[in-house]
Amino acid sequence: MTDTIRPNLRIVIVGHVDHGKSTLVGRMLHEAGAMPEGKLEQIKAISEKRGMPFEWAFVMDALQAERDQGITIDTARIHFHTDMRDYTIIDAPGHTEFLKNMITGAASAQAALLLIDAQEGVREQSRRHGYLLSLLGVKQIAVVVNKMDLVGYDAGRFGELVTTYSAYLEGLGVEPSVFIPVSARNGDNVGARSKTMPWYQGPTVLKALDGFTEPLSSEDKPLRLPIQGVYKFDERRILAGRIESGRLKVGDTLLFSPSNKTARIRSIETWNAPEPLTEASAGMSVGFTLDEQIFVERGEVASHEASPPVETNVFKARLFWLGHKPLLQGKHYTLKINTLEADVLVERIERVIDTGDLTTREAQSVERNAVAEVVLRTRRMLAIDEALSIEATGRFVLVEDYLPVGGGLVSMEGYPDQRDLITVRSTNITAVGHAVSRELRQSRNGHVGGVLWFTGLSGAGKSTLALALEEQLFARGYQVYVLDGDNVRGGLNANLGFSPEDRAENIRRIGEVAALFADAGFIVISSFISPYRADRQRAREAVKQGFHEIYVEADLAVCEQRDPKGLYRRARTGEIRDFTGISSPYEAPEAADLVVSTDRQSVEECLEVLTGYVERAFRQAV
Repeated sequence: MTDTIRPNLRIVIVGHVDHGKSTLVGRMLHEAGAMPEGKLEQIKAISEKRGMPFEWAFVMDALQAERDQGITIDTARIHFHTDMRDYTIIDAPGHTEFLKNMITGAASAQAALLLIDAQEGVREQSRRHGYLLSLLGVKQIAVVVNKMDLVGYDAGRFGELVTTYSAYLEGLGVEPSVFIPVSARNGDNVGARSKTMPWYQGPTVLKALDGFTEPLSSEDKPLRLPIQGVYKFDERRILAGRIESGRLKVGDTLLFSPSNKTARIRSIETWNAPEPLTEASAGMSVGFTLDEQIFVERGEVASHEASPPVETNVFKARLFWLGHKPLLQGKHYTLKINTLEADVLVERIERVIDTGDLTTREAQSVERNAVAEVVLRTRRMLAIDEALSIEATGRFVLVEDYLPVGGGLVSMEGYPDQRDLITVRSTNITAVGHAVSRELRQSRNGHVGGVLWFTGLSGAGKSTLALALEEQLFARGYQVYVLDGDNVRGGLNANLGFSPEDRAENIRRIGEVAALFADAGFIVISSFISPYRADRQRAREAVKQGFHEIYVEADLAVCEQRDPKGLYRRARTGEIRDFTGISSPYEAPEAADLVVSTDRQSVEECLEVLTGYVERAFRQAV
């Protein structure tokens, strides 16, 4: 006997109903020698007693309902092993009504066997299952073409299905490791190579399983410990939660997100344990104390400082909708990620995807069993991860009327990690006042200071209007200055690129500079795309008073047609990445203080509106 722990791989088996999943599993257990002693004889006896022909599907103890109803209605888990390692098979139902169970099963899988009936061919569910595996991030997939005996073991039919389904999976960015022609009923190419298909030289099903690689274990990923609760025992304040990934030990400094507080682990608390724990790892539920009394609440995520989760209040999501009522754009739901619950707004449905042919369409709602890409926004800051990096903090559930109605994956594509924008690192700061008051500056200037924050797509006309307005206001005696994107990037922000994080930092700095100009009595006209609402809100908060959001509105098609700097053309050819409106989002203001539409108004008409606004908001305010 040995204490060595064998590696275990979780395999989900999916496929259209009646394509032979349960039969394949039964046959695999038999071929692998994993059948309990006497089990096969028992099943044969039951079959004879019922007057039914023997079916390998009967091997699965958990499929009593299938025997009665003819379909698998829940996910069953079966354990077996090969010489190489242990396996947990997750049998997921193929019927449309049980897609939720299929998702539940596939969500924890590390690889997949996807079945296709050689006679029936690729069905709608075959495509949908392929898409869902892709959506759930299951990258290792072997496609099993079953029931080859029903097509006379025909190599041509097998090749035809390989061509059809390969093309579909390629559209998803999925490359299966192998296509295997089998007859699960007869055992062809399940455990041993079939003599009836000498034209096939690839691995058997069991060899294909052994060919899968074991993904990085949860223990080896960055620490993620969602806080479940904070409890007071005698003099101890104990934080409790389950370690979803990574490891921790006494003395580690933990970062709590999104509050961004830090403290060291003083102790790991245990009950009825012979010795106190000094370290813990993924899968363990722990309580621990800290070396200082910081305020931490349920829903925060503990990590190490070097590898924290993303902080954001907006993200993209690939969503599978299960609700009886359709998902609606503009509607609020409850978002659940681990121990976190938050109100979330479906800000935008970017597209609904037809899993049959992968075509997409615009929509204002998502119907039951449909897949969509959406943008979700919360009022509070979240601590999450890209789902493909850390599953535990990157997969979420939407809840409506206390029922789960949808599940999805987090994607930060196009959106910045806002952690650095909200983290204050400076200490011992004491603000210094000014010898000249704001009132004195206003009295001499004849107007109040403030910021006209122009936002809009590239090519909307921001710079044109900003410079023309600056000229007119200066002529009327205003203290006025334009901050323009390209100018600032030549100096103050020369070290920033155009990643979502650099764009956000660019606007944070501009907001602070504009606030200083405004405090000095100037009217600042800032001309920046400033694509994210959160960034503009931070600029508004920096200025404190006198911030005016001006939406320079123009349709994307119009801006692209103007393309004054040739940027759209370069973005369309892929020469420029993360270009707003093309490959990066632009979040239009929800309630701008003023809107000028350059695709419907002339420059002169826009200027008249703008100068009138300035007279009212800045001159008459004195």
